[in-house]
Amino acid sequence: MLKYYGRTFLPWIALAIVSGFDARTGAITGLAAALVLLALDRLRSGIAWDALILETSTAVYMALLTALSFAAPGSPVLGYGASLAIAWLAVTAWGTLAAGRPFTEGIARRQVDAHIAATERFRQINVVITRAWAVGFTITAIALAGVQHWAPQAVAVLVACKVAGFTLPAVFTARYTARARERAAAAAATRPSL
Repeated sequence: MLKYYGRTFLPWIALAIVSGFDARTGAITGLAAALVLLALDRLRSGIAWDALILETSTAVYMALLTALSFAAPGSPVLGYGASLAIAWLAVTAWGTLAAGRPFTEGIARRQVDAHIAATERFRQINVVITRAWAVGFTITAIALAGVQHWAPQAVAVLVACKVAGFTLPAVFTARYTARARERAAAAAATRPSL
């Protein structure tokens, strides 16, 4: 799961690194990475669209950012690129919850048997995990906006916010999933056999 998230956030990482040198090049790099990963996952691996919600949202964001960076290269909005990017992820996560299709559900479905993926417990676990990501993204976007507004040269603080904003939800996801598996195994062990 952590490997998946590292790969999924690769376009965002590329955007963050390259944008430090040039906003347009960063946007193009992020878009190219998003499109390549989406094509590899969908066309080559045949992964279902419901498991690619985050990747699809990333590609849309990168396309919009690329268009903005060329149409209005001096826009003050571009100065808030880090917070806007994370805010986009927050909107994506909250949107999937509001739609009743938590973005983590499609991802997790690839790692479990079909009978497990069909359970209400599986869905509830994914609601909790998606909510953790949504909260993490929201807090991170707010923190980054504050830093970008009041101390835009505080690169170490910006990096620390970004790292924490991805690491904490990822660690929560790993631990929560492990606990859910342990509880399921314990419940199965205590069930009487027929």
